[in-house]
This record gives sequence, structure tokens and C-alpha cells, in this order.
Amino acid sequence: MQVGSGMTVFPDRNKTFSLSGFLVSDGPAGFVLSWVAGFVDTSAFIILFGIFTAHVTGNIALAGAAFVDEDFRSVAARLLMLPTFVLAVGLTSVLARYVRQRQGPVFAILLTVEAIALLVFLVLGVILSPSLLLDVQDEYILPIAIAGVIAMAVQNALMKEAHGTFKSYIPTTVMTGNTTQLTIDVVQFLSAKLAPAATQVTPAEAAQALERMSRFIPVILGFALGGGAAAYFILLSESWWALAFPVVLISVLAIAAYVQHYRPTSVME
Repeated sequence: MQVGSGMTVFPDRNKTFSLSGFLVSDGPAGFVLSWVAGFVDTSAFIILFGIFTAHVTGNIALAGAAFVDEDFRSVAARLLMLPTFVLAVGLTSVLARYVRQRQGPVFAILLTVEAIALLVFLVLGVILSPSLLLDVQDEYILPIAIAGVIAMAVQNALMKEAHGTFKSYIPTTVMTGNTTQLTIDVVQFLSAKLAPAATQVTPAEAAQALERMSRFIPVILGFALGGGAAAYFILLSESWWALAFPVVLISVLAIAAYVQHYRPTSVME
């Protein structure tokens, strides 16, 4: 970028280590976001009697099962998650476009929105979940679930809308596609390395597969560890307070994203 006459601006991040830059890079950010998704989804599934917050496919399948059992209130509750998810993704996309047009910190602002939604999810859970221990009551389940779905919808959308933050789109809330791609990349890598006669193409194929694997593995690992941590803390504490972990992690990531966006640049002659 040219500034004035004979002066060029170079980002500091290219010269010195930046903690904020590290946290919002592909590997660490992908790991944290997927850990949060795994934690939130597993927590909700345990406490909300089988409602998914991180993706809608599971809720549709469970709604079908509830319909067969003639549990129509459960069907309605699960199907309501779909329009909630769609509306939250749409509003997040509109917000991202608005901020981007004004050259604002899109990633940081969307993370802030997610942190707020997770905080609402936490507060509603703490207030309402004690009643759920006594009986399955949809009037208590619905507001908690809606807040969780909104938070995860924002996370789904920000992975698409945070242009330039990630090298490519990698879902952090649903692992089916990620696991499929990782398996394909492992096959491609091994096929290239074990090819009986190396060609000009095989080293490039191996390098491409290895680079993709380096981005998919942290995401899949993060989701698995997040789900395991939720099962441990929720079952151990028998309370909703464990959801403070995702709130703190997303807040830290949002702060790092703000810092990175507004980092001063060094001016060199």
C-alpha cells in the first residue's frame, strides 16, 4: 500500500510474532471454534433432551422419530430450530455485508455477536435448567435451545463471511464433510508418496493434501475434544455453568480479532 510519496506500509505481522495474529490464524481459530461447537452441541444434547444446536440435520431426523412416536410437541420444538437457524444465518450475513462495506472488522464483530448469544444461552440455561431436571417442559427447553442455535448459526455464517481470515471455508460445527475430506486427503497423500514411479504431479499432490490436512485435523480434533469436555463437565457438575468456557473462549478470540484488525502498521522509507 502506498502512503504519501515514496513511502510503503508493511504490516508488522510479517516481521514479528503477534499473539493476536496467531490466535486468529487458520489452525488456532479453527480449533477454538470447533471446540466451542463441540462443547455447545454436546451440552445442549445432554441437558435439552436431544436437541442439537450446532446443525439442523440432527433435529430434522429426531423430529421424524418423535413424529413416529406421536410426540407432536417435540416435533414442533425440533422443527422450530430450522427457521431459527436460517433467520440467524441471514441476519448475520446482512450484518457482515454492512460492516464489510464500511471496512470494519467483520470477523471480530461476528465473534462478538456469537459471544453475546452464548452468554444469553448460558444465562437462560442457568435460570431455566433446574426446572428441566424435574420434568421435560418445552416452555423451558425452547428459549434455551433457540439461544444456542442462534449462537451456532452465527458461527456457521462467520466461517463464510469472514473473507480473508481463513484460507478456505472449513465448517467448524459439523464434522461429516470435514472427515470425508480428511480421508480423501490421506488417500491422496499416501497414493502420491507410495506411487511406484514419481511424476511431476505427485509431489504437488502430496503437498496439497498435506496442507489441507494441516487445516482439517485441528478442526476435527477440536470438535471431538469439545464434545468430550462437555460430557465430562456437564455430567460432573450437573449444571449449566460449564458453558462459561465457550463464552470466555469466543470472547478472547473476538478481542484478538479486534487487536489484529487495528494493529498499527510500520512505515518504511
